[in-house]
This record gives sequence, C-alpha cells and structure tokens, in this order.
Amino acid sequence: MTTREEALEYGLSFPDTYQEAPFHDPNWQLVRVKGSGKAFLWTYERDGVIHLNVKTDPEWRDMWRSIYDAVIPGWHQNKDHWNTIICDGSIPKKDIKRMIAESYDLVTDSPTKRIYEAVKRIPQGTVATYSQVAKMAGNEKMCRAVGNALHKNPDPEGIPCYRVVNASGKLSGAFAFGGPTVQQELLEADGIEVVNGKVDLKKYQMKLPDNL
Repeated sequence: MTTREEALEYGLSFPDTYQEAPFHDPNWQLVRVKGSGKAFLWTYERDGVIHLNVKTDPEWRDMWRSIYDAVIPGWHQNKDHWNTIICDGSIPKKDIKRMIAESYDLVTDSPTKRIYEAVKRIPQGTVATYSQVAKMAGNEKMCRAVGNALHKNPDPEGIPCYRVVNASGKLSGAFAFGGPTVQQELLEADGIEVVNGKVDLKKYQMKLPDNL
C-alpha cells in the first residue's frame, strides 16, 4: 500500500465512516467515524511519500515501531497513542491494513472489539461455538463476523480463539492456526479431548450466563 487512494479506500470500507479535509488543505485527508467524529486515519504527503497517522494501543505501539523502520512515533500527534506509517513500500499491505483496523477499533465500540472480549471469557478447559461468541458480543446473528475477527486475531496468546469451534464441535481449518494440528494441540493442552477433528460439545461446551 503506497498510495493515498488505497489507504482511504480501505479506511472507508469500515462501517459508519466518512472522509474529510478539515484544514482546508487537500494534502490532509482524514477518515472519521460518524457520530463521534473521531478520526482514526490521517493521510498526507510529506517528502514526496504518503504518510498515514493511526491510533495505536500502547501495548502494540512499540512492537510496530521495532518491526518496521517506516513506522515512527506519530508526527504532530500524541506519540504515546499514535504511530505514523511511511508508505514507502517496505511494509506489507496486510500489516498496514491491520494497523488501520486496530486504529478503527480503538475509536469505536466495534463488533470486533466485543468479539475479542467475548473470546477472552471462554474458560480454560471449555470451548464455545461461533454463535455463542456472537451472543456474548451482543448479536447472535453475527457468526460470520466472529469468523472474520478470529481470522485477524492480533493477540493469539491473549485472545484464545482456538477455543472456538463450529456448531457441531468441529475444529477450524488448518489455515486459521498455521498448521493442521495446531488447534487440536492447543485444546488438548487445555485438557480437552479431540476425536476425529471434533470436540464433544455435551462434555466441553461452556455454559452461557443466564442473563444472555
């Protein structure tokens, strides 16, 4: 991702977003969230290269800066909470998208954020189905969103997405965890028996609180 157009197109792909040039300067194009008006993506050209300012969780801020020389403390913004991405072609598009998505999540009460919090509540030694996670996240009809969010899991150690199975107890495909046996191994380490790629939901499925 090296152009402003690509960055803006991706930023505007998130729900309830709009583009604005608040400084009456076409060089500064922002993407904001409707309602709150909070900006999560700033785009501008500097030294002939497109730069993006994105909000960042302090827990991930230094990780991005250490991985890529082209991620620096936020230019003209709070350097504890913003990073600047220099779009010089050195950062894979998938990681730029991930940083933009994380910025969006930080300024919204997004379904993705609620999904991750729900997954964190799955006790060790149990599993939950996609529909259970969706229900815990506030909308039992967004099972597809659960799958998408878990596929982009930014913190596999803190967000135990391997504890999520389908409605029949079947494990996810190998692509989700980096190998055909990884999810099974993680579940077995939790004390959960896996037989022929499935978990016995009668035995291991978590019980939802009565108020859900």
